[in-house]
Amino acid sequence: MGVFVFLPLVLPLTVLPIARLAEQHLHPRGTTRLLTLLAAVLGLCSTLCLGLLMVVGTAQLPGNPLPDGWSDPEVRAAVPWAEVAGAAAIPALAAALTACATALRRHRRILARTHRALDPLPGGSDTAVLPDDEPYAYAVPGTPGRFGRPGRPGRIAVSRGMLRSLDDDEQRALFAHERAHLNCRHHRYLLAVRLAGCVNPLLLPVYSAVTFNTERWADEEAARVVGNRRLTARAVGKAALIGRTAPQPGLAHFAAPEPGPVPRRVAALLAPVPPARSWPPALTPAGLAALVAAAGTAASALSALNAAVALFVVLKAATPL
Repeated sequence: MGVFVFLPLVLPLTVLPIARLAEQHLHPRGTTRLLTLLAAVLGLCSTLCLGLLMVVGTAQLPGNPLPDGWSDPEVRAAVPWAEVAGAAAIPALAAALTACATALRRHRRILARTHRALDPLPGGSDTAVLPDDEPYAYAVPGTPGRFGRPGRPGRIAVSRGMLRSLDDDEQRALFAHERAHLNCRHHRYLLAVRLAGCVNPLLLPVYSAVTFNTERWADEEAARVVGNRRLTARAVGKAALIGRTAPQPGLAHFAAPEPGPVPRRVAALLAPVPPARSWPPALTPAGLAALVAAAGTAASALSALNAAVALFVVLKAATPL
């Protein structure tokens, strides 16, 4: 194993430059998919390496249920600073798994609570108009059926105050934006990157980048549906100026009142349609950053695989038949 077992814990740093640069050269759809893939692989590799270190650390604890041979000097020699690294990996992995479980539980609780609040409203369409004068709108992903219970389809929740604040064309852009969130399954990308950030905090900035690019992706879909980029930009800007924080955090809002992302979204909509390429040009800062991120992800995967195979061989040799 050697020092290779530690590389997946720090290699997520290679993704941070591309997280911001990709939006300048890629369609937000490609940026979202690229960053989610990189974050998911790096998160899995970090989890695997924490698990390998935990095996070494747990094997040295008195009274552990593991075979005695797993704590012999040959096993400890497979990991540099085995005592310190193994002992630190136990609470680190426990904290990562607890954070993932908490994020999943919170995600499901928000969806369940939101659907329960929307159930009394008239059905028959994917839009639920809330009798609230505060202007806001957000997309509520559908939930699968469980234990014989039917699932719930995705819905668009929009307040009466938001509809009063937008004209008919701007409302078309709003609904197209929120339907894009539902149809493109943006909540899955966000959840995957959030879980990766729970495992390795170095991946937390990627979540912010994916959040922004899912909004940009929905903006582009809305502009395509209504056929007017300037109209969509006007709807986004107006909704941000009048908007208030929606009552359901954690869901994709049309234009949350945040000073940073909204001007960038409006500026992007006033610019030409971004190219539909899946990889930035090689001779650009974004292209070089993408290559570094891809190399870091590949090195992380190879390091995790090498460490897993090496530890398996050592433990198999140390375990008496």
